[in-house]
Amino acid sequence: MPMTIEEKAKQIVEDIRQEKGTNPVHIFKNMAKKDYISIHGPEHHILDGACILTAFYNAGGEISLDESLHKIARGGLRMPGAMCGLWGVCGAVASVGAALAVIDGTGPLSDDGSWGEHMKFTSEAIAELGRINGPRCCKRDAMIAFKKGIEYINEHYSVALEYEEQKCEFSDQNRQCIKEKCPFYGIHA
Repeated sequence: MPMTIEEKAKQIVEDIRQEKGTNPVHIFKNMAKKDYISIHGPEHHILDGACILTAFYNAGGEISLDESLHKIARGGLRMPGAMCGLWGVCGAVASVGAALAVIDGTGPLSDDGSWGEHMKFTSEAIAELGRINGPRCCKRDAMIAFKKGIEYINEHYSVALEYEEQKCEFSDQNRQCIKEKCPFYGIHA
């Protein structure tokens, strides 16, 4: 019997605690290979932010990892599936934006500058996805969110997350892969 999104969220929070390193993409690739992570799906609304939080914590970021993972899971569970096509907002980008809000303690009334900075992050990541165009690919969208999120974190915090040019390992699983139009397609790691 397939897992519910709530069961997947609980499993993500449990499994990601075992991940080491400061590269959110490596953490993501390890997690995305688990049998309960679909090629596309709302679990990315939890997983992507959880990868950022875990890498941030592993790099010395001052957060409670357990509390932060539970916050990202609760927030991700409120995001509907297919929001990229139905709302015009990518859940991967929203998840990484939510991770930044968790790190900073940002809320709707925050006036310390973090509210606006997070809006800049999400708008830049969404703009890049818009240039690439659809159809959706949760893995490609995650890679863009990570690229922009790592840049943001390395500029705004006293930690350094690792990043390197990414090569897609999932295109053969995606029936709607846009192949050469995708910046990550072609050479498998």
